[in-house]
Amino acid sequence: MQQQIGNVALVVENYDDAIAFYTDKLGFELIEDTDLGNGKRWVQVAPAHSTGTRLLLAQASNAEQARCIGQQAGGRVFLFLETDDFWRDYTAMKSRGVEFIEAPRAEAYGTVVVFKDLYGTKWDLLQRRSD
Repeated sequence: MQQQIGNVALVVENYDDAIAFYTDKLGFELIEDTDLGNGKRWVQVAPAHSTGTRLLLAQASNAEQARCIGQQAGGRVFLFLETDDFWRDYTAMKSRGVEFIEAPRAEAYGTVVVFKDLYGTKWDLLQRRSD
């Protein structure tokens, strides 16, 4: 038996604003945007050419969900965007206005920097060290 995580749900304030951020600022592809009725949509985005886990953008539908926007990991880094060319992606994202909250740094595991999405969710941009 083979299993994999297909989607990670990310609670967002607004579908269209989130789609614009992920496609325009991060260069992700819109995989699916299906209207499910009553204001609910099935929206998947993923890094261009990725075959891995997708983000399922889930618009908050009540006050409890809205309180979690940007805080789904309690202020810690929630998601990790791995790349094969850190400086290419860092430079492109910075030029598109992505907010980085620190300078890039070298760690034992690779080159990394923390950035925020449009709602304050923290991400790592990471290129793993090849040994």
